[in-house]
Amino acid sequence: MSFLSREWRAGALRMAVPAVLLSLFWIASACAQPARGPAARPQPGIDVQAYDFALALSDTTDRVSGTATVRLRVTTDTLSAVRLDLVGRGASAGTGMAVASVTAQGRAVPYRHTNDILRIRPPAGLVEGQSHTFRIAYAGVPADGLIIGTNQHGDRTFFGDNWPNRARHWLPVVDHLSDKAPVEFRVTAPAQYDVVSNGALVRDSTHGGRRTTHWRSTVPLPPKVMVIGVSDFAVDTAGTVDGVPVQSWVYPEDRRVGFADLGQAPPILRFFEARLGPYPYPKLANVQSTTRYGGMENAAAIFYSEQAVADGEDSTPLLAHEIAHQWYGNTVTEADWPHLWLSEGVATYLTGLYLEHARGPAALRRYMDRARTQVARYHAQHPDTPLVDTTFSDPNELLTTNPYQKGAWVLHMLRQRMGTETFWDGMRAYYERYRHENARTRDFRAVMEEVSGQDLTPFFDRWTRRPGHPVLEGTWRHDAATGTCAVTLRQTQAEAPFRVPVEVAVATADDTTRTTVRADGRTTRARLDCPQPPAAVTLDPHTRLLAELSLTEAG
Repeated sequence: MSFLSREWRAGALRMAVPAVLLSLFWIASACAQPARGPAARPQPGIDVQAYDFALALSDTTDRVSGTATVRLRVTTDTLSAVRLDLVGRGASAGTGMAVASVTAQGRAVPYRHTNDILRIRPPAGLVEGQSHTFRIAYAGVPADGLIIGTNQHGDRTFFGDNWPNRARHWLPVVDHLSDKAPVEFRVTAPAQYDVVSNGALVRDSTHGGRRTTHWRSTVPLPPKVMVIGVSDFAVDTAGTVDGVPVQSWVYPEDRRVGFADLGQAPPILRFFEARLGPYPYPKLANVQSTTRYGGMENAAAIFYSEQAVADGEDSTPLLAHEIAHQWYGNTVTEADWPHLWLSEGVATYLTGLYLEHARGPAALRRYMDRARTQVARYHAQHPDTPLVDTTFSDPNELLTTNPYQKGAWVLHMLRQRMGTETFWDGMRAYYERYRHENARTRDFRAVMEEVSGQDLTPFFDRWTRRPGHPVLEGTWRHDAATGTCAVTLRQTQAEAPFRVPVEVAVATADDTTRTTVRADGRTTRARLDCPQPPAAVTLDPHTRLLAELSLTEAG
């Protein structure tokens, strides 16, 4: 997921910041705030095997009529009822879903729909190992999740917007990212609308002024990325990468600028395929939408804010971030919300690596330097918050700098430690190991240890489970008699000292030499070769360490 702040981007342009720095996922106070609510918890003992949603939309009302076919397997012998998330009426005035019936094999099944939970109690009971298929007929006006309204041109649109647990507003689901399942959408709407969704197009037919479009994803997805987009679209194929069509879906009024903006996707997809493995879905549709985020990584149908697509600015970082999510976040999904950095931090860092590939090493250094500044500012306001944060009550509280920029920095330092090629090997191995499944931070660590042959437990404990980062304040002095420079580094942060490598660059009129110093206590002293008086001595010249750094010449 990416965040878009038009104010931030405008300010950056006024300061002539290079386009590579306009990374659109920075957390922005200008963004609309998500509806808040308790964190959804999956019901132990059931595993959804497939969803099939048939939805009817209208131009005369916001009421949605739906039939959900849910196939699930029982994994314990202690259940008396199946529990699905579905927001009922009363959530706000005139909104919410009401269930008309629940059937199994054509027979009515007892159910109760209260407190936004649909409880289904089969008369024959629930036996471990059994599979059940329930057909749920329901209707109502969604208060959230499916955003029904008008776009910037005044045209009516319908867009799914499920993150983090808002699918429950319009779909009966286990609304937690740990229960992944294949999904189909059969959408019937007035004939003038185009419909885009996950997976591949199965059928598109029109009859009597109504159009029915059927999309199917055969691979399991978390509910947060199961969506439909319904609007009048202009559609273009920007290219094909290894047989995968890369499509741009934009409002007809924004055809020229939208196709140019989203048309940058094919080389990004090609870069990630070459390093991570084959793209996991049958198409890549980049879609202009009216949803609240700058970008949302819905599987095979990425939604971007209508302003981001139509503003004529470079959207390369935004596209790269959301396309990277197709591997990490959608296909390999974090097992629970505290591990959000395995989605957002990975996508953030892979964006930087694409910019390095496309625009050179200096682009990555600028990108990571800006991220480092963001991490320092966030830590100053939230000094006790670690990367893997288990103290939240609502997943929206986790949308901070930590899982994005700090997560990216942890990966950047891990890459320095492992080496670039080994790091890529580890990312591919992690993807293959947990493809279409869920993973936690410890799972990621175990794969990277296996690939690198290193014990990474201290590194992960320090950077993911504990708050903070080094604050290094240093001085240097040239000694002409010995031809050396004495460097003193002091860690002044409140947290215990870190053990980190710090590169020191000594620049003279003729050359620059670099030496790595191991800082492992409150004070570290080192003596470097300096045959000539230095023109400058600097820390971390290649931007490889997450730290606040200052170094001055001793008086």
